Amino acid sequence: MIRSQRIKQGGRIKRTRPINFSFNGSDYTGFEGDTLASALLANNIRTVRRSFKFHRPRGIFGSGSEEPNGIVEIGSGDRMTPNLRVTQVEIYDGLVAQSDSGWPNTNFDLLSALDYVGRLLPAGFYYKTFM
Repeated sequence: MIRSQRIKQGGRIKRTRPINFSFNGSDYTGFEGDTLASALLANNIRTVRRSFKFHRPRGIFGSGSEEPNGIVEIGSGDRMTPNLRVTQVEIYDGLVAQSDSGWPNTNFDLLSALDYVGRLLPAGFYYKTFM
C-alpha cells in the first residue's frame, strides 16, 4: 500500500479541485495550487531526472527557485519549453512534463552503467585532456 505524502489541511492548495497531469508518460493527479514538485512528491515520485556525467538518480532537493535537480521539459513537439524547474511550475489540467535525461526512462537508465566506469578516470581527466 502506497501512503500519500500530502498534508491533510492548510496551505494554498485547494483540495476540492483535482487536476490531471502527465509526467514521463504516466498520468497523475494533483490539486489546484500545487507546483509540479509538490504534486510529484505527493504521488511518491522520487527520481525526477538523472545526472549529466554518470546518470545517477536525482530527486527534488529544495523548495524554491534554487532547486538544482528538478529540471524538466514542459509540453511536446513545437510547444516544448526546456529547462524549467519543478518548484516554479504550477500544474494545470493537461500538463505534459518529462525528464530531460535518462534512457529509455528515468527509473531504469541504461547509461547509469557509466557510474562504474568513473572509477577508472582520474580526477582532472577533462582538464588535462583539453588543455
